[in-house]
Amino acid sequence: MRALSLSELLLIELAQPHDAPLRQRIYELLRRAIIQGVIPGGARLPSSRDLANELNLSRNTVVSAVEQLLAEGYVQARVGSGTYVNESLPEHETRRVARLAKATAPQTPPPAARTMRNLSTRGQRLTRLSGFERLEVQPFSPGDADYETLPFKQLNQLLKKYLSRSRPDLLDCGEPGGYLPLRRALARYLQVSRSVNVTPEQLLITTSTQQSLDLCARLLANEGDEVWLENPCYWGAQLAVEAAGLRPRPIAVDDDGIRPSDNDWLSHPKLIYVTPSNQYPSGAVMSLERRRQLLDFASSRQAWVLEDDYDSEFRYEGRPLPSLQGMDNQGQVIYLGTFSKVMYQGVRLAYMVVPTDLVGPMRTGLYDLFRPGQLAMQAALAEFIEDGQFEANIRRMRVTYGERRAQLLATLRECMGERVRISHSNAGMTMVIYLPEGSDDKAMAAAVARHQMTVRALSDYYLASEQTQRRAGLVVGYAYVATANIEPWARTLAALILSELDSAAALARGAQDDRTSRTR
Repeated sequence: MRALSLSELLLIELAQPHDAPLRQRIYELLRRAIIQGVIPGGARLPSSRDLANELNLSRNTVVSAVEQLLAEGYVQARVGSGTYVNESLPEHETRRVARLAKATAPQTPPPAARTMRNLSTRGQRLTRLSGFERLEVQPFSPGDADYETLPFKQLNQLLKKYLSRSRPDLLDCGEPGGYLPLRRALARYLQVSRSVNVTPEQLLITTSTQQSLDLCARLLANEGDEVWLENPCYWGAQLAVEAAGLRPRPIAVDDDGIRPSDNDWLSHPKLIYVTPSNQYPSGAVMSLERRRQLLDFASSRQAWVLEDDYDSEFRYEGRPLPSLQGMDNQGQVIYLGTFSKVMYQGVRLAYMVVPTDLVGPMRTGLYDLFRPGQLAMQAALAEFIEDGQFEANIRRMRVTYGERRAQLLATLRECMGERVRISHSNAGMTMVIYLPEGSDDKAMAAAVARHQMTVRALSDYYLASEQTQRRAGLVVGYAYVATANIEPWARTLAALILSELDSAAALARGAQDDRTSRTR
């Protein structure tokens, strides 16, 4: 009998049910194979490209696992040659160490315990909702912008301009709140484009919406306080809330946005997180009546409303809706925005608009907890906005994304007809393909991933306490796929979805036939 290859061994292991991300599983399997001598010292690993193809996975997933092995010293990279198992731990010595560790261990904890035993309760909450796999960039990956549309030449010129100057102030952490010229430019932009009531003093520059949420959770709520979260919800908001020890209360969402029940209206939340202009991930727009109800409720409870306006620039039909913050007369809304959608994910710059009485405490908290920086990038962005290039680029992106959205919708409807329902959102960078009741959207997303595309299971966006109310669907992004590639990729996606639906229906019919035959 021939010996199994490394990829065959990995495929057997990966076929077993497991909750860990693929990157982590591949790392652990390779590490175990090295420790046990299955891969001997000095052996050359297959290239990441070959291994990814053999495992039918994204190359990024494999590269990430190998990079972790490199960082921990299990393998070594040789320029122009490949990656090899470190010979400083000979095969027999490695196995001897493993046997000794096993013999002297009083009790072997189960895998879950080994993973979590050294983490605090906060750490366990934080790592349970791992977002690493969500950030992999492939066709249809939700939330990723098209980097090719960015004016890199102009940005590089501005960055070079500010980095080449001998200005110590741009090399420091900067003043609390962020670079003043950027805050001034942003204030003018938000007043005009989003009807936000803002002065430069109310703006705080952060590294991301995630940091903005974390700061609000730390400074505005005590451990155990209740927080309203849309259901389904942006996973990062749930992560920030649970990591801070707050109690999430899932609030249902329908076509008019957040829909509190009678019991919800009786509760006393400290924070209320909403995405009113383009609910993520459903795409619902909060109606004017719901907005007024929410603002009145927040005022009566002295609750802070966190308005995440993450991609409102991209609206393809009608005028952009004004912000919820612009309707607030009681100073209860904190407005959150980001550059990651209108620029690129790695820019790591976002912003908050806070009520005037929170400016001092929030500035202090931001500076003392996070020590912000990137002042050269902030200076470049300030000039980019002032020169009009920022809004011009948004207009170009809006046209491009609108074309891709229309092409994707047309192709999916042509291929799948009435078999599925597609969300009617006319804004943002994603859409939802709603699947028939009882569909396994996680299995379907995994099947799509095996064909080098990334979609997200809609059920993953629901809070864990509301499993019985989860809807099955796929969250699909269209910004990252080139317009010319939308149709062929969409046809492949539709074929995969229909194949999975047909297979599930056949299994259901077979099960029904078995039950019928047994009752005869």
